[in-house]
Amino acid sequence: MAGFAGPAGRFWRRAPGLVALRSFFLQGKEAPMRPMRVWIALGWLLASAALRAQTEAPDADWRYRIQPGDTLITLTENWLAAPRSWRDLQKLNRVPDPLRLVPGSTLRMPVAWLRREAGVAETLFVRGQVTRQRGSAAEPLSAGAPLQSGDRIRTGAQSSASLRFADGSRLLIPADSDVTLDQLLVLGRNAIPAVRIGVQQGGADSRVTPNAQRVPLYEVRTPHVNLGVRGTEFRVQAAGAQSRMQVLSGAVHADGLKADVAAGQGLLAEGGARSVSPLLAAPDVSATPRVVERLPLRLAWAASPAGATGWRAQLYPRGDADRLLLDARVTEPAVAWPEARDLPDGDYMLRVRAIDAQGQEGRAADVDVSLQARPEPPFVQAPAPGAISYSGSMALAWTRNTEAPDVRLQIARDAGFRDLVLQPPPLSAAGFEAKLPDGAYHWRVAAVTASGRAGPFGDAQTFELQPPPPAPPPAEPEVSGDQLKLRWRADTGVVRYELEWAATAAFDGASVQRISTDKPEAVLPKPSPGTYYLRARAFNAAGAAGPWGQTQTIEQPYPRWLWLLPLLAVPLL
Repeated sequence: MAGFAGPAGRFWRRAPGLVALRSFFLQGKEAPMRPMRVWIALGWLLASAALRAQTEAPDADWRYRIQPGDTLITLTENWLAAPRSWRDLQKLNRVPDPLRLVPGSTLRMPVAWLRREAGVAETLFVRGQVTRQRGSAAEPLSAGAPLQSGDRIRTGAQSSASLRFADGSRLLIPADSDVTLDQLLVLGRNAIPAVRIGVQQGGADSRVTPNAQRVPLYEVRTPHVNLGVRGTEFRVQAAGAQSRMQVLSGAVHADGLKADVAAGQGLLAEGGARSVSPLLAAPDVSATPRVVERLPLRLAWAASPAGATGWRAQLYPRGDADRLLLDARVTEPAVAWPEARDLPDGDYMLRVRAIDAQGQEGRAADVDVSLQARPEPPFVQAPAPGAISYSGSMALAWTRNTEAPDVRLQIARDAGFRDLVLQPPPLSAAGFEAKLPDGAYHWRVAAVTASGRAGPFGDAQTFELQPPPPAPPPAEPEVSGDQLKLRWRADTGVVRYELEWAATAAFDGASVQRISTDKPEAVLPKPSPGTYYLRARAFNAAGAAGPWGQTQTIEQPYPRWLWLLPLLAVPLL
């Protein structure tokens, strides 16, 4: 081999540490190189090239911005680990004077040279069943607890945890997740955290603090893909044989891909396969109610965008995306959370994302929701829905809330309660007698606290007041043989009549008889001579009775031969 010329020759001449390898090759110009010598030379060449590529890679260096008063000596003391010295920095950056650095300029510091110290993370928020496993010991995780390398965090159903790292980066661990803090380090003078997270199952939502000077030392590893980021916001989910990632801002590098995954894109990793696709747009939440007065909490949104096969809904305190309270995946554009009974009234934020056919969660839409469900309204006891009263009034009854014993009552002619006919001051009783003109009404009640704060109204009920069936007109008696026949005028809506027959006007005593008939007539046995009293009332199809009609009298005369008895007794005198 005669030697190297052109670009190859220049590479050999300028590459540190490769002069010996060049000589090694040239030793064989007068004799054939042995096969073993060739393989050794090629291995040395590849290793040297890889080392040079790693050294020159832009992500292998930290760009430190020089501050007033900095010198290479002080920077070495603050940042570098032994055995590195200020001379190494001077040589790498070609600094003429180690004591005179230009403020505002940048200085390269290889990450491998930086001093490494153990770092910690802080637990910002915990909800539900969350455990931390450290070694073989597992215990419930609580807010404020410090975390260290090797800690494993598991969340149960409707549970979540939020962590904060040394640089302010945040990690949200949703329900049913298994996440390990594989590495928590601080490089140099507590400036650059080196974080590596393992997601075995479930998810992890990251918000990495952007910093133009930092290297990509925030990594997320799943069973199917490893991810490295600089400053960005992204979500990761691992389930079964697949891992998914959605980038919301910045960019994320994934192994197996040449180009970074940019904002607005999602990555699907399955085995060694990688596919990148655009994320769905945010759903339309413009019609979602802003105030909710009922529990369990139910919220809905438009069935959008096109291509959505499902949705993910999450509930946070308003303005605090670190505290995930409720989480659900649904196939319809609505969510119901019975667990919301544990949440106090207040202001919340609903976050909704559409899910596409590949299972990727798209961009999120946020809407503020105010929960105003307390005090909870009383339960209605009476009357039954749609009840009808013929007495000119309706008895209303309800339970009483022990924390808000008074009741606010509204009665209206319309279902929207705009045409109110009755709204008394808060009532301290468990019922009310509503005396109103005949008609159909809507009514509802709400609980009122001792301080006078009223809660939401319960479901509206209806009732109706109708005039009672008319009293039957006076009966017309007719005696035929041994029978007494009575007839009266029929009235519309009457299905049954009831008659009372008595020997006293008070309708008391043993002589009272009752007769029921579905026709406006009655046939009675002819009574013995004397004076009798009769009254009647009508019943409609609902079984409601009208008032008793006016009392009628019937005189049953004595036989005429009874008048002759005194004359027959005269001869005997």
